[in-house]
Amino acid sequence: MTHKRGTQITIKDIAKQLGISPSTVSRALQNSPKISQSTRTKVLKLAKQLRYEPNQIALGLKNQSTKTIGVIMPEIVHFFFSTIISGIEEIAYANGYSVIFCQSNESYEKEVLDTKNLLAHRVDGILASPSRETTNFAHFQEIKSRNIPLVFFDRIPEGIVAPKVAIDDFQAAKAATQHLIDQPCQRIAHLSGPLTIELGKQRLEGYLAALKENQLPYNEEYIIDCVEGTKESGYLSTKQLLNLKNPPDALFANNDMAALGAMQAIKEAQLKIPEDIAVMGFSNWQFCSLVEPTLSSVEQPGLEMGRLAAQTLLELLEGTLSLNSNAVKVLDTKVVARNSSLKSAADLVVK
Repeated sequence: MTHKRGTQITIKDIAKQLGISPSTVSRALQNSPKISQSTRTKVLKLAKQLRYEPNQIALGLKNQSTKTIGVIMPEIVHFFFSTIISGIEEIAYANGYSVIFCQSNESYEKEVLDTKNLLAHRVDGILASPSRETTNFAHFQEIKSRNIPLVFFDRIPEGIVAPKVAIDDFQAAKAATQHLIDQPCQRIAHLSGPLTIELGKQRLEGYLAALKENQLPYNEEYIIDCVEGTKESGYLSTKQLLNLKNPPDALFANNDMAALGAMQAIKEAQLKIPEDIAVMGFSNWQFCSLVEPTLSSVEQPGLEMGRLAAQTLLELLEGTLSLNSNAVKVLDTKVVARNSSLKSAADLVVK
């Protein structure tokens, strides 16, 4: 009996070749005591020879479970999100689950389409981090209405009852700004992230809170929208800041790529980092320790976030956590001080 390449061998194929019923083959593969040892041996031998593998989707439909988790995130190539992926996979695979990853590319429409596709694939649960365009969360409410376990990570939408795993963006941004104040810096600018998502708002609020606590004046000109968070947007935003009559002596970027673009603009202006302008990023990408000068940043525990998000979803799937849970699990961050922000020569480090 021959099969086309890529065609999956089925129980019916084995049954036809052996001249027995599909139900007999099925029982033999499950080691049923109702099947004789000789028949079981023949079935197992042929199944191995034909490289038979159970149809997991069919089994899932029969058992009302596909053992598959869906993940929706803005980017997959982003260093922070890639570490989250590693954490999710580690927990999912250790517990017998496969994972389908969907990348919204920061598009609301793509995110809605991804949600529909995951539901069509009958995933057991979904982990989600909304795009920066998303302000309508009806597609997530649709997941909830079907009683499918849902957990949000990193980016937390308002108004949806579901467990959430995140960092304290307010405190992280406040600590980053405080570090710059301690150098000391007094004219601190902020390359702001998208205010359509909560973390962008919280990082801005943390920055403002640090200024207020240290009696430093709030200068509206020092807050620049850098919504795309790319190297190019960081570069252009910083050139705008450098053209001010009284330019800043420090800069806190919403992410590391924007900070990298800021450093490029500062160097082009023939200014020194950190002597003329100190720079602080956010996320602690791998390149932070490779650029010159090394870039200070806020370290986010991506791997731990992925693990905790996946573990929380498993708790929902296993019934140890209520589907009506609105628990927020908060992970710690830390400021990693490197040469881009340490103004004292004695403090310069390479990490």
